[in-house]
Amino acid sequence: MTGDKGEPPPHPPTAFLMHPSSVLHDTGWGHPEHQGRLRALASALKNDLVALHGRVRQVAPSPASEEDLTLVHTDALVAQVRGAVDVARERGRPVGLDADTQVSAASWDAALGTVGAALEAVHGTVEGRYRNAFVAARPPGHHATPGRAMGFCLFNNIAIAAASLRARSQAGRVLIVDWDVHHGNGTQDAFYDDPDVFFLSLHQYPHYPGTGAANETGRGRGEGFTLNVPLAAGTPRDRYLNVFERALSTAVSRAAPDFVLVSSGFDVLAGDPLGGQLLEPADLHETTLMIMDAADRCCQGRVVVFLEGGYDPVRLGEGCVAVVRALSGVAMDV
Repeated sequence: MTGDKGEPPPHPPTAFLMHPSSVLHDTGWGHPEHQGRLRALASALKNDLVALHGRVRQVAPSPASEEDLTLVHTDALVAQVRGAVDVARERGRPVGLDADTQVSAASWDAALGTVGAALEAVHGTVEGRYRNAFVAARPPGHHATPGRAMGFCLFNNIAIAAASLRARSQAGRVLIVDWDVHHGNGTQDAFYDDPDVFFLSLHQYPHYPGTGAANETGRGRGEGFTLNVPLAAGTPRDRYLNVFERALSTAVSRAAPDFVLVSSGFDVLAGDPLGGQLLEPADLHETTLMIMDAADRCCQGRVVVFLEGGYDPVRLGEGCVAVVRALSGVAMDV
């Protein structure tokens, strides 16, 4: 994906990362998190090449290692997922880890490829090769706890990225913003007692997975470093944006982050079959700009956005285009 109608910008490009194995993760076409999601996303971005040309670079990531997974996850979970993938390969069909979460013969490679994309995105941004980045993560990650795969998620991509930044001393403090319509319980669990990772979540409540009440604010040394903003279904768009802006300001002030990571669930868009909110792609363009402005002020613009939910393929593609346009400095009306 490489200009708009004028000259390319004088800064590094926005990176778009999607490991080829991610498309092969087969949950079955009747599953909400099916293979067509990434195909729709890629098609929407391809159709927007005129606007994104010279501003977005597609990057081919290398897979992560099992050691990378254990920055967040237990050895037992890693072994469970790998074993289930082996069973799926032997049986020639997807295997369920629970009622919602499926693996296929390609899922292990997809999971390692997606975590590898996450790591390349954050480290490449720190090193100045990318202005910022969008990771087309599949399987998604924010429901995966340190010890459990759930909610369509095998490993927590965004949590591993945050942990890796800190392990490499590339960021002392990380802010994670999650606007998926479902609460990111796995990300919260990973850092609930950690004062160096601030977790901000705006989500529909009550809704799956049942966590994310306003009184869930952290534990021990992490007390005050989790901010949950539960919202009713059908929250008006203007109210959502006002609440988002205030919550983001609070989070940035408390976190003083060196890096901002975003769990972007496009199931927050109107019409999603698993959501109940009213946002439009232009609203996510605006929330992305808010985050970029905050990151410019606190951490040299270091932002990486991760795909999470979004189960209407057309709306998923539209939302992705809006977020990538914001990251790469392209207005919605170009």
